[in-house]
Amino acid sequence: MHPVVNIAVRAARAAGNLILRYVDRVDTLEVTRKDRNDFVTEVDRRAEAEIVRILRRTYPDHAILAEESGADGRDDAPQWIIDPLDGTTNFVHGFPHFAVSLALRHRGRIEHAVVYDPLRNELFTASRGEGALLNERRIRVSGITRLADALLGTGFPFRAHRHLDAYLATFRALFPESSGVRRAGSAALDLAYVAAGRLDGFWEVGLSPWDVAAGALLVQEAGGIVSDFAGGDRYLRSGNVVAGTPKIHAEMLRRMRPHLTEALRG
Repeated sequence: MHPVVNIAVRAARAAGNLILRYVDRVDTLEVTRKDRNDFVTEVDRRAEAEIVRILRRTYPDHAILAEESGADGRDDAPQWIIDPLDGTTNFVHGFPHFAVSLALRHRGRIEHAVVYDPLRNELFTASRGEGALLNERRIRVSGITRLADALLGTGFPFRAHRHLDAYLATFRALFPESSGVRRAGSAALDLAYVAAGRLDGFWEVGLSPWDVAAGALLVQEAGGIVSDFAGGDRYLRSGNVVAGTPKIHAEMLRRMRPHLTEALRG
């Protein structure tokens, strides 16, 4: 495992341990509503602070882009992209599906990634050019080639309500042609599941960089494809992402395109 990933794993596990201490005590936590259906808890903030503390100790000159504390550091420095608790709404409601997500971006490319599910003790890791791992065992995207055989993941545009009609049109285009669609509430884990072959494809509208960065590298290093809705590489900027096995990714894009607004095509 790359030394950078070792440090990221240490940070992710520390955050995961903190999250687990509060799983059965959510009612004791202060929960703040950032927006409609968008929550933040004391655990999000404490987990993020623990991650940043560990990363800063080893890499004091690296920049940080984190969900709760925002951006910090030089623009030309390697940048950690952090979601301390992806799936906060699930966590608040006791729904057991959430994860810690860390990625390191350098010179415009994601180079290393960690997604950690503390409940299942599943650790997904990747470094560019070195493949993707689950608990140190290599993973690959599934061998599914037909949309009719594919299990897809998605997320509802709970922040980007203006895109709801277009999103529902893509759902109508994909759902009846697939073997099923799941909406579990953590984009980081959904993408990790695509990398591990548990899902064959995934799409969502209006995500933030910390929702996507680590999971996208996992998919790519596991042999899959990740793009924006135009088939390009601007998904971290646009927040619109399609991922899957090579053939499923292509078929999803083909069926989605007629239903996309101009804003989502860009």
